[in-house]
Formats: sequence, structure tokens, C-alpha cells
Amino acid sequence: MGNFRLAEHFVSINGEGRNAGALALFLRFTGCDLRCDWCDTMWANEKDAPYTPATASSLADIAKKAIEEYGIRFVTLTGGEPLLQEDIAELCGKLAALGLNTEIETNGSAPLKPFLEKCRKIGTRPVLTMDYKLPSSKMEKHMCTENFKYLQDFDTLKFVCASRTDLFRAVEVINEFKPKCRIYLSPVFGRIDPAEMVEFMKENKLSDVRLQLQLHKFIWDPEKRGV
Repeated sequence: MGNFRLAEHFVSINGEGRNAGALALFLRFTGCDLRCDWCDTMWANEKDAPYTPATASSLADIAKKAIEEYGIRFVTLTGGEPLLQEDIAELCGKLAALGLNTEIETNGSAPLKPFLEKCRKIGTRPVLTMDYKLPSSKMEKHMCTENFKYLQDFDTLKFVCASRTDLFRAVEVINEFKPKCRIYLSPVFGRIDPAEMVEFMKENKLSDVRLQLQLHKFIWDPEKRGV
């Protein structure tokens, strides 16, 4: 049945990534193995973070209701770090059976191989949006670089940047690992001017990289939850 620590669930627009602007169901889980300096969901990462116990079946019921009420086609599993939920592959299978396009937002430290092997047995493969933590996060040493070889063209690699140092490091990582998926640079809200990032992209001829802004932080208060 699966056991999950559900921090919150809501329907809103995707604030970033390939499906930015599209309605989606968000399932947020508690717990994370990293402590990024600029994390905007730290409240969900603590050991004593409030949560609702859930099963894969009860979460599928939430998804069914979202389909009926809002006609959603996308669901985003986020956190915290959703891959820390032991039965997350089982959940992906149930969501796929509902005809939903599932995206997992993962922090780059959790090895993808064990998870993808479970998905293969179930017969499903969600889209991955994987972070690579840059120097400003103070978590780069925890990155599992083996993960790069499991990213496919429909996945996304995201670099959250707070400084020019971060931008230069992102270029180094791209050149070293040559990821085969779509690549985004995303500014830490209030820490770096997006216009500066555009100039950096021009200077470094990053024509295969895209800049993305977190739409939800421009539509609502940046600290607002459940959006």
C-alpha cells in the first residue's frame, strides 16, 4: 500500500520547468537530506515537520478528485526530497494508471538508479526534474554525479543560482557531464538579478540553456504556501 509523509497537497499552476503555467496537482512530502542555504521549503524538511500519513491509494484518490474538479493532467511530487519516500515508485504507477503525467522534483543527492529500477519493474517512468546544487547552496559536495547518465531528453536539469560564481560553476558542470536533457538556470528569488543572468548567457553563448523564473513568486507573496 505504501506509507508516505504528506506535508500538503494543492492544485495550482506549475511555477517552473517544462510545464510552467499549466495546472497541476502538487503532492509535497516531508523530509530532506540536504539543508540548502536558500531553501524556500525548509519548514517541510525538519524531522518534526507536520504531516498526514498517507498510502499510495489515498494519494491516488486525491489525484482522482483533482481530475474531477479541475481536469488536471499533470502531477508534481515534491518536498523535501520525494525520493526519500520508500514507496514513491508504487505511487508513480498508480498516478500513471490514472493517465496523469507525473514529474518528480529531486535534489540531485538521491541516487536515481534504485528508483528507476523499481519503476522499470512497475512499467512506468515519471519525468525527472533534477537539481544540481551550486556553491551558494553549500550542498554541492552531496551531489550524486552518477545521476547524469540516467537523465533522458524529456527530463530537466535545473541549476538554482544566487551569484556569478554559481553561474560559472553551472557552465563547468554542463561542459563536464554534457547532460542530454533540457537545462534551466533559475535565480534565487531576491539574490541575483535575472537580467544579469541573461547577460551571462549571452556572454557564454548558452543557446541550449533556458532561463526560468518561479512564476508563483511573482503571482503570490513569495512566502505563501499552497500555491
